[in-house]
Amino acid sequence: MRKLFYILVVAVLTTPVWATVSITATDLGEGVVAIDYSSDEAELVRAFALDITVDSGTIDAISDFKVGDDNHGYGIFPGNFSMFITVDPLTGEVSDWGVAGYSPVADGNDPGALGGLGTSGITIEMGSLYDTKAPPKQGRLCTVTCSEPCLLSVTTNATRGNVVLEDASEAVVDLSGATNVQTSLGAAESYTGPHKNEWLAVGSPECWISSVNPRQCHGDADGASQGNNNYWVSTNDLDILVAAFNKPLESLTGNQICADFDHLPQGNYRVSTNDLEILIANWQLPGVPAPDCP
Repeated sequence: MRKLFYILVVAVLTTPVWATVSITATDLGEGVVAIDYSSDEAELVRAFALDITVDSGTIDAISDFKVGDDNHGYGIFPGNFSMFITVDPLTGEVSDWGVAGYSPVADGNDPGALGGLGTSGITIEMGSLYDTKAPPKQGRLCTVTCSEPCLLSVTTNATRGNVVLEDASEAVVDLSGATNVQTSLGAAESYTGPHKNEWLAVGSPECWISSVNPRQCHGDADGASQGNNNYWVSTNDLDILVAAFNKPLESLTGNQICADFDHLPQGNYRVSTNDLEILIANWQLPGVPAPDCP
């Protein structure tokens, strides 16, 4: 059965008789984009050769892909197969598909391949090989991670084989759902302080983000000044702190987490004496503190 790999190679190099396969790209947030496929024909796809590009930044990682054969997926990567996978010459079996570096991304030096991870474009090659566990007619090929907000597009790669069906015919591919797809890094990239893990652990509050409240780390819980003297840390901030004082995270409501000025737990509490000391240090000082939270 593993010798069917040679059939895959032939399929990748063969053309016509048409069917439609749709490729879509979906922004999942945090810089991650899902690359999915679906087919409207009875014939299954045997192999994909696709270029994924971004108009700014780089594609830095690929994940969420199947590896190996007979697993309801496209886990055979023709461009990297001979470099990473060892086939027993007597049995035709592969003993280990989990070799480090074995991925769908074609080497940037391969004919027709884009630069690879860490550049603005990658070429992926993914094929199926199975006894009984065939890939479904629709599913996920992989996810990729972008370095910054961008427009992401997917195209077929003719040099590497385009999209080929199991009968060795080339599919007609609909790329309308994978062209100039706007991606974003989401809120996780908005917090630039030194305690991102803590920020994520408490629910990613906007008030901790310096672009939203640049004085929060100095005791300004509400992001607003008070009175004619322009007090940034005053009674409204104290009220928020008192409401949250010495309470576990699950008991905090509304904007009470904004009184966690040091962005660290203290015992079982998020808002406690350390935060109170920060507030006291800047209490009712005109024009203070400076808007310089990281």
